[in-house]
Amino acid sequence: MTAIAATRTTTTVRPGKIRNRVLWTLQIVLGLFFIIASGGPKLVIPRTLMENNATATSIPLALLVFIGVAEVAGGIGLMIPRLTAAAAIGLAIVTFLAAAFNAFLAGTPELAPFPLALTAIFAWIAYERRSSLTALRTLIQR
Repeated sequence: MTAIAATRTTTTVRPGKIRNRVLWTLQIVLGLFFIIASGGPKLVIPRTLMENNATATSIPLALLVFIGVAEVAGGIGLMIPRLTAAAAIGLAIVTFLAAAFNAFLAGTPELAPFPLALTAIFAWIAYERRSSLTALRTLIQR
């Protein structure tokens, strides 16, 4: 009877560990992507990006820098345990708006699927890490 109970406990714990590892791997990879490849250039060389990209000319420089700040902050937040859900929600909003911009304003709907896929991934991360929202709320209320 004891062996059956131990087997059930082992099988219920294992998928949680795997899911947690997958989530942390995604969070670190996507966090580094948004810090280094996406948001970083918008902060370091925004004018060069605007000059080399025809669709970026319709975006004001201040908005481009704001998007860069939001992406870098979201990338950092993905790697801080208490901020993961909030950062994922913020990045889901940013990537959804990027997809909408590409599809409707920039006239390049073929570029919209990648940000939409990121939106779905960030929504899943936010859902799985929803307990960090209550921890964050408790921390703020202190």
